[in-house]
Amino acid sequence: MQLDDILAKLAAVSRQHLFTIAGTTVTLFSILIFLLILLGALITSSLLQRALKKSLAHRFATKQGTLAAILRLLHYTILLIGLGIALQTIGISLGALFAAGAVFAIAMGFAMQNVAQNFVSGIILLAERSIKPGDIIEVEGSVVKVIDMGIRTTVVRTWREEDIIMPNSIFSQSPVKNYTLQDNHFRLGVEVGVAYESDMKKVIEVLERTARDIPWRLQNPPPSVLLLDFGDSAVIFGTYLNVDDPWKQRVYMSDLRKAIWFAFKDNGITIAFNQMDVHFDTPVTEAISGLRKVV
Repeated sequence: MQLDDILAKLAAVSRQHLFTIAGTTVTLFSILIFLLILLGALITSSLLQRALKKSLAHRFATKQGTLAAILRLLHYTILLIGLGIALQTIGISLGALFAAGAVFAIAMGFAMQNVAQNFVSGIILLAERSIKPGDIIEVEGSVVKVIDMGIRTTVVRTWREEDIIMPNSIFSQSPVKNYTLQDNHFRLGVEVGVAYESDMKKVIEVLERTARDIPWRLQNPPPSVLLLDFGDSAVIFGTYLNVDDPWKQRVYMSDLRKAIWFAFKDNGITIAFNQMDVHFDTPVTEAISGLRKVV
């Protein structure tokens, strides 16, 4: 068999009708063109991301999360454009495709409501950049670090080094506390109760001195000691200071508690514990005394 015959057969196979979409005949050749255009979009996206990452690295030296979000949004935009070009190139009109699949799209919309919700939430998060990779956030009562953000899900890491895949809709529908939205400064504090018979001036002095001697705190603003409440069994004080790493807040609070514990021990201050005083009325005490005499 000659080369011309082989090429002719390959051409015939490539033009063979496979199926029809929105009135457009799809062949093996059109599918190949479609895939090549998508591959070109992927390569273009990769090259643009590398170029932007290199050129903008100095501007976002302290905001790597912001740069990552921008690059991810650029990637999805280029892929979407590439998909549109690929469909138009092989003769499929997007308008006709949407019209033909409108009923199917509505049915799929109801069936995949959560997926669509997470998808839209992911686009909003990437566009607003209110949450970025590297941020320390508190969501649904848990403090986590954002590791990676996708178009549908976000990967976060807990203090126990556990990676959790969370749907993006959680971040758009629930209140989220972002400790690093503007900067890394974070004010932490611990509460401690002392006995009512304690010397309160001495307690305040010891707490202030202990907070000032903490080596990892920020110098400004200075620590503060507040009298928070007169509890049932203790006078409650709060000691507050600023740090520059919210992710270490559990370790910092542990260190502060230990420092307060040993400072109180050295200065003879008693940390109160829950207790209850029971007082009996006169008839009750007389009845108890009568029982004792009988016994």
